[in-house]
Amino acid sequence: MALTLSKKAQAVKPSSTLSITAKAKELKEKGIDVVGFGAGEPDFNTPDNICEAAIEAIHAGFTKYTPADGTLELKKAVCEKFLKFNGLRYETNQVVVSNGGKHSLTNIFTAIINPGDEVIIPAPYWLSYPEIVKLADGVPVFIRTDKSQNYKVTATQIEAVCTDRTKALILNSPNNPSGMIYTREELEAIAEVAVRKDFYVVSDEMYENLIYGDDHPVSIASLNDEIYKRTITCSGVAKSYSMTGWRIGYTGSSKEIAKLMSSVQSHQTSNPNSIAQKAAYEALMGSQDSVFAMNEEFNKRRDYMFDRISNMRLLSALKPQGAFYMFVDISETLDKEYKGTKINTVSNLAKILIEDFNVAVIPCDDFGFSDHIRLSYAISIEQIKKGLNRIEKLLNELR
Repeated sequence: MALTLSKKAQAVKPSSTLSITAKAKELKEKGIDVVGFGAGEPDFNTPDNICEAAIEAIHAGFTKYTPADGTLELKKAVCEKFLKFNGLRYETNQVVVSNGGKHSLTNIFTAIINPGDEVIIPAPYWLSYPEIVKLADGVPVFIRTDKSQNYKVTATQIEAVCTDRTKALILNSPNNPSGMIYTREELEAIAEVAVRKDFYVVSDEMYENLIYGDDHPVSIASLNDEIYKRTITCSGVAKSYSMTGWRIGYTGSSKEIAKLMSSVQSHQTSNPNSIAQKAAYEALMGSQDSVFAMNEEFNKRRDYMFDRISNMRLLSALKPQGAFYMFVDISETLDKEYKGTKINTVSNLAKILIEDFNVAVIPCDDFGFSDHIRLSYAISIEQIKKGLNRIEKLLNELR
């Protein structure tokens, strides 16, 4: 019998965001002046107070195993943050600290999914959601939203796709890639369906600190006791504190789910990095000045990018309320020609931009939208200006 490989693993799509970002870095290393709009991480250094906490941990010898689901110190800090920021009361035995947000999601679906269970995923969605669900033997059920509804799913849409196999809904606010935020009223309607139909809500709130203007984040689990019981609230320090490489995510859930997640994690990875846990504690409990400064700068970049795109031919976008992405509708370019060849697909447009104009953008086929691109404004304003000038140059050449 010939050796074979896992069909499940072979069915997983590679991350297009990581591959495009890697391509941009490769060109930069060759000395090519590339503008990369693919960044899924802040361009700021991790704040000094957080780095100092990690250095102190190393010097103090805090380099051994910790409890598999995180140190008690950090879990207490997470509970305090949940209470003060989200209005959520979790005990430490309801919190699991993991090796980043993706690891938290992997733990969640391993804990709640049985083969064939369905998970509702509104589009646009972060491209890893369906792959993580499938790896846990779940079945993604997609709901496409549109610009007229601000790319947000409605309670009516959710109820329409519910079956007796529906196990969970993934809700991402602020959303990657759209930057949209669900209002309290919208969440109340969704919560009513989740309670009545009796399914879990996986609430991914990773970008919760990156919100602009007068908008305020609302955690769906804070609405009432019934939705609280059914919600797994996910967050982490990666985006808010520019700690993407430190790999610390965390969840709040029922004690039963937390116990299962902790058990799974204990066998698959054991504890999160001990030094990163000390750094995460400082991030949550120390000065928040860096968060405010980063927000202020992202807000300026958001305003500039939105104004520029709003005045470009063939493109349109809604102004994002949070995160650091612009979700850009490029559908009008698809029937245009570049150098005598029709564009046809968003991937072709992205290919032309990287090869002929040295601009890397994220085509959103893998986000559930084959006529949109994602532009990150987690790069300097100078790079944003340069990159948008190049995109506009291409648009002006389309016929």
